[in-house]
Order: sequence, then structure tokens, then C-alpha cells
Amino acid sequence: MKKMIIQGGNRLSGEVTIGGAKNSTVALIPAAILADTPVQFDTVPDILDVHNLMIILESMNVKSAFSHGVLDVDPTQIMEAELPSKAIKSLRASYYFMGALLGRFHRATLTFPGGDNIGPRPIDQHLKAFEALGATVHEDGSTVHLDAPSGLHGNRIFMDMVSVGATINAILAAVRADGVTVIENAAREPEIVDLATFLNNMGAKIRGVGTDVIRITGVKTLQSMNTHTIIADRIETGTYLSLAAALGDGVMLNNVIPEHLEAFTSKLMEMGVDLQIDSDKIYVPPVTDLKPIHVKTMPYPGFATDLQQPLTPLMALAAGQSVVVDTIYPKRLKHIPELQKMGMQIEGDDGRILINHTDQATLRGADVEAGEIRAGASLVITGLMAQGQTVIHKADNILRGYDRIIWKLNRLNADVKIEDE
Repeated sequence: MKKMIIQGGNRLSGEVTIGGAKNSTVALIPAAILADTPVQFDTVPDILDVHNLMIILESMNVKSAFSHGVLDVDPTQIMEAELPSKAIKSLRASYYFMGALLGRFHRATLTFPGGDNIGPRPIDQHLKAFEALGATVHEDGSTVHLDAPSGLHGNRIFMDMVSVGATINAILAAVRADGVTVIENAAREPEIVDLATFLNNMGAKIRGVGTDVIRITGVKTLQSMNTHTIIADRIETGTYLSLAAALGDGVMLNNVIPEHLEAFTSKLMEMGVDLQIDSDKIYVPPVTDLKPIHVKTMPYPGFATDLQQPLTPLMALAAGQSVVVDTIYPKRLKHIPELQKMGMQIEGDDGRILINHTDQATLRGADVEAGEIRAGASLVITGLMAQGQTVIHKADNILRGYDRIIWKLNRLNADVKIEDE
């Protein structure tokens, strides 16, 4: 594991360019094995999850090469094989190989995936979707066996709860199935639209993405003709917006999609941040007075659960008490005891977090631990705000989700480095 060392107290300024969306990328790479041709992605974030997905591809004889934001994947010589459990367990999104392998080979065996431990995230909706398409499901301890010897057949799938992962897995399994599949109560996230755009450009017939009803007519082959450019990461954007508002002397964010962030930017403006929003960039001027807010996380287009932790350090500067209610992952609380070590006035339990005003001068560097990606982001921002040195252990969790974060922060006048533990 690695640790991140932050010397706090510097004011930040300059420009930062947002990378491709992590949550698109981790679905697009498994989707590539559905193609009958080589595939190329552009604006790929340089994050640990990408490198772990490349290890999984290699185990199936799928060659991949990654350089300067371009990822080439060649699935033309793919072979069925046991997937490496270490790489599978390191990131939860490896479960997209279930839908992709089921769509390609009509069978799949996977170790139950890992990733961030932010409370229960069962895969029952995924398995229900596979069964609706004609697969049998057998769970053996932490291993899932999927089999559809007679092939997959289109069907109606109703999601009992809105699930991004289950919606994506259902699309991956259905795109080459016989007949028509209708997914109802589907998730509407931009990353799902990005995935469908990629698949449609290869000849898939997916309609309704971005709404709660998706209709898929199965096709026999998928062939890539063009490079797919991944959409900008709205969670990375929100993280840098919060950082810039907390300790920026004027920061410009480039390569952003403001429409994907309206629930978040409206909260920043409610706090008193005078954002200057253009078509593909946002300028954050220096901020003086901040008002407290109430945030409730919801499925898209509501306020993203992944952004409640990165916003926490900014809320601590507000003149009063801010409240976060996380309806998606109520157990997402790993950041709280770590932030308390740094002097932040924060408490919470079971989905309700109270953030009281904390004078920035009282924030102090400390030894803390990044329990998961977004908790780590909140520690990074607080460490930059605090006086003295902060050491964030388990920093691999941050590197899993943030493209070239050390380089980007230091270009803004931060003092951050990574070392091995």
C-alpha cells in the first residue's frame, strides 16, 4: 500500500483538466470484450482500477495497451479462463464481467467482487436480471456461476430498486441476446448513457438510456469503427470544485459537463460560491462567506452519494450546521472519525451526518486512513486546508479513483507526494 503526504496551508490557483469518468471507464472496459473487433478508448483516466481491469483482460488472452489517455483493447483472441481473484477483489466494478462474459460466452464464473467497503451493496438485482434473460445462477460461497446453455433471450426486467450496476450488467448481457429486452426502473446516470453510446456505435440497438425505461433489441455482432471518447468525470469535477471553493484564489476547471453536475453546483451556489459556468468549463473565484446547507443524496439526477464526502470539508467552513442525509449508502461514514482527528466538528450515524462550523485555523495535520475512494478525497481536501503535515494511509484507495491526482494538485500549488508504506 501507499501513503499520501500533504503539507497543508497553501492557497491554490491555476487550472485543472478533468479526466474521463471512472464510473464509465470501469463499465466500458468489460463491455469491450463483447466486440468482434479491436476497440479504442480515448480520455481514459490513469487510475489503479484501469490497470487492474487490464490484468483481468490479460487473463482471458485479451491484449490491451494504455498510453497518454488512450487504451487499446483487442478481444479478437479472447479465451475463457479463470479470472485473477486478487484483481477481481480489488475493485467492485469487476462484476461487469458477469454481464459481458454471459453476453459473449453464455456462461461466467466470478469471485464475488471487492472494492470500497461502504456498506451493503448486494448483487441480487444483477442476478435477477440474468435469470430473466434465461441464465441459471448458482452461488458457491463467494463465487457466482452463471450459465445459459441455450443462449440468452430478451425479456422484461423490472429493477426493484434503482441500481447503476444492475442496469449496466443487464445491458451488457442483453445487447447480444435474442429478441427484445425492456429494463424498467432503470438507472439514468450519464455513465450509462456513455456505455450505450459506445455499444450503439458498434451496432447495438439500445434506446431510452437516460430515462427509466431502456429497450434493447439484441444483435449478432458488435464491431468498433471509431475511437470512443469517455465523458468527463462528474465526481472528479465536484471534488475539485469543493477543493477550489475551500482554499482557492481562483481555479479554472476544464473539460467538464455542467449538465451532469446541476444538483451539486446548485448546492455550491446556495452556500455562496459564485461559480462562473461555461459550456465546458467552470471558474471558481475566491470565496469568503459560506452558508450552511442541507444535502440529501439521491439517484441521478439528484445529488450523488459519491459527492457528499468531498463536499464535507467545504461545509465545515460554513457559518452554522450543515446536514447530509445519505439515502443511497447510509453506512458511508468512514471519513468521520478520520476528520475528527484533524479537528473537524463532525458527527454522524446511520445515514445522517452533522457538520458544524470549524475554524480553518483549528484544523491540524494528522495520521489518517482512506477507508475508500471518496472518504479519501475528503481527507485530501482537509489535509490541504489544515496546518502542518497530514499522512493518509491506504492511499491506494484514492489512486483507484482520481486521475493523476498528485500531479494535478501540485500544479495548483499544493504540496503533495506519494510514498510506499
